[in-house]
Amino acid sequence: MRSDEYQGEDYRDMWNTLARGERWAGRLTKKRKNGSQYEEDVTISPVRDLTDRIVNYVAVKRDVTKEALLERQLLQAQKMEAVGTLAGGIAHDFNNLLQVVIGYSELIVLREGLDIRLKDDVNRINEAARNGADLVHRLLTFSRKTEIKARPLNLNYQINQVRKLLQRIVPKMIEIELVLDGNLAAINADPTQVEQILMNLAVNARDAMPEGGKLTIETKDVVLDEDYCKTHLETAPGRYVLLIMSDSGQGMDKETLEHIFEPFYTTKGAGEGTGLGLAMVYGIVKQHHGYITCYSEPETGTTFKIYFPALVSEPQVEDALSKPVPRGGSETILLVDDEEVIRNLGERLLTESGYRVLTAVNGKKALEIYGPSRKEISLVILDLMMPEMGGKQCLNEILKIDPKARVLIASGYTVNGPTRGALAAGAKGFVNKPYDMRELLTTVREVLDNIKEVVA
Repeated sequence: MRSDEYQGEDYRDMWNTLARGERWAGRLTKKRKNGSQYEEDVTISPVRDLTDRIVNYVAVKRDVTKEALLERQLLQAQKMEAVGTLAGGIAHDFNNLLQVVIGYSELIVLREGLDIRLKDDVNRINEAARNGADLVHRLLTFSRKTEIKARPLNLNYQINQVRKLLQRIVPKMIEIELVLDGNLAAINADPTQVEQILMNLAVNARDAMPEGGKLTIETKDVVLDEDYCKTHLETAPGRYVLLIMSDSGQGMDKETLEHIFEPFYTTKGAGEGTGLGLAMVYGIVKQHHGYITCYSEPETGTTFKIYFPALVSEPQVEDALSKPVPRGGSETILLVDDEEVIRNLGERLLTESGYRVLTAVNGKKALEIYGPSRKEISLVILDLMMPEMGGKQCLNEILKIDPKARVLIASGYTVNGPTRGALAAGAKGFVNKPYDMRELLTTVREVLDNIKEVVA
């Protein structure tokens, strides 16, 4: 008899294969009892008796959720590399053609006695060709075919210089806030291209806030360890300078996020944008051996994080990576997140540090667990953006149950973005997503130790 677990269109091929008495192997997306999705590689083989009659089936299953995530990252990286190679080749040839148009049009304009109307027409041709050459230059930047003039650079200084330009292109109804780390390491970068990154992201943020809002630019030194890099294919362990640009605008859905760095992809109307701004940012970051991520939710805003390798000596990098991991504890922590990979990573980091961890996939499930178990739960780590019930609403409900509840907000946004409202509502602190082991364990310990001091 067919299990209800294996019903639906996705399982038609499996049932047809088994009906023919053949072995079936494939990947299935399934749901756990708590409602979270996971991916599983499954092989089902018929077992026959001596008369060749099928008497049973043997199923071998393997959870491949983490592997599937890495596969998608690899495919995306390969796609971007292929698009960049194609764009670079086309742009190079097209650029040569445009230079011919520009050159000969300029020669024609210089002719004595040229009819004024003809001269005007040729000038228009020249202008169009130059606009085309500008697009080609952006494509070459995306495909990393342009030359960079890198030198040691203080990112804070560059941001302060660009701020004057930003105030001209960003309307006054959009507030610009700078949150810059005063002890920032230097990076090896081309100042002009860093300026292009800042300007392009600022223009994107401006267009996402037609009614006004807030643009926040942050910098900080960070260390990416091996655990983080295992789930982010294009990163390497070491010390980085992190640039964060956040807006409070319209935000994007997951489908849009998958395409934002592709050339000519745009959500704007015809004639409102070329779709090359973010593609050029992507190319510049890669040319500087950096790493870029984007976190966004509809109607909540967007956060771009760019990691530039820091200019530090090898011993300094090793020291940063070899710092002792913050001490753990034995308290019970409720971890709430709708993304299984993130939830599993957080659970692993906390469990290996001695904590007892309960998990929930959304705010509703969290309340079901917290209500009867609140006396044994010392801390709640709550994702800000979740389906059914988001983090802020869940925080309010938890505080109704216990006004003294200790809650940490976790988010891909920054502490100065949408998270600020949750902190004002009563959360005790903030941790970045995806989780950094040292930051997570340090923040958890600080909150728990502070509570013990207050109780004492």
